[in-house]
Amino acid sequence: MAQADRTERIAAPGGGADGPAPASRRGGFLGLRHWGRDARGSTTWRRGLVVAALAVLTAALIALHAEVPNSAGNLGSLLETFLPWLGLAVPVLLVPALLRRSATALIALLLPVVLWANLFGGLLSDKSGGKGDWTVVSHNVAAANTDVPGTVRTLVDSGAQIVALQELAGKQLRSYETGLAAAYPHHTVEGTVGLWSKYPIGDVTPVDLKIGWTRAFRAEVTTPQGPVAVYVAHLPSVRLKAEGGFTVNQRDVSAQALGDAIQAEPLKKVLLLGDLNGTMNDRSLAPVTSQMRSAQGAAGDGFGFSWPAAFPMARIDQIMSKGGLKPVDSRTLPRDGSDHLPVAATYRYSS
Repeated sequence: MAQADRTERIAAPGGGADGPAPASRRGGFLGLRHWGRDARGSTTWRRGLVVAALAVLTAALIALHAEVPNSAGNLGSLLETFLPWLGLAVPVLLVPALLRRSATALIALLLPVVLWANLFGGLLSDKSGGKGDWTVVSHNVAAANTDVPGTVRTLVDSGAQIVALQELAGKQLRSYETGLAAAYPHHTVEGTVGLWSKYPIGDVTPVDLKIGWTRAFRAEVTTPQGPVAVYVAHLPSVRLKAEGGFTVNQRDVSAQALGDAIQAEPLKKVLLLGDLNGTMNDRSLAPVTSQMRSAQGAAGDGFGFSWPAAFPMARIDQIMSKGGLKPVDSRTLPRDGSDHLPVAATYRYSS
């Protein structure tokens, strides 16, 4: 009987008298020999179906984000605000796909990879190039800015000819006016937004954002290459609330009002500088984004996330243009005392 037991152990598949064969003899941890049937008899095509389903769901959200309704907590706008981050689902799902040795899951993961690359891959290359005529900066300086002198230095050191600021507070406003006066002899402030320029500013008109106070205006800046209509705007903030979801209604009404003002602009060459509290992917900003060109998308290097400054996750501070203004560079500036990063773009004036 003992002899029979010993013979049975020796003859057992994949093992020997001293136990299972080493991993190197069995094809390694993820070796090809393990991509067949598992102990339960499941093949590589039957395993990992849950992982594959999650990959397909990720791909669907990337491809059909515009179809996600805003009726329930404005989930569509919330998704579109952080849409690039869906790409992180791929490496997260890749781990269980490999551990399960699932060919089905790995093939399914190709769907979000291809769709994400098609939507955002162009942002990863450096599209800057050529010489520009002048540089503009937009910055939400934050009412609770902890280093106003540092922010002033950042703005002056940027070398920009036009600077737009949002969230200007009473005492801090005087500090900005004093600190920027030497570099920018022309400036105007309407409500909590302002414009500083090396070029003359005229024809300043508030833009009604339907919120009861001034957070946007239009000004005509006379550049050496001709007049440019410059809009400075700070759209209402959005909030993520447990009981109400992603609250964006006030922001959306203001976006429509701003879009209407820009559409009615008589000058051909137009710049928009400001904190729009939304990304270029957010459908609710379509009244603005549908008629203007993003400097970051056209001439940036990477996503150019601007908020929150400690760990930027979204590009909600925008520089956009239309008419004969060609962006040749777009970038973020170093962090200062604000919870936003300053954003900058260099333009070439074309006829």
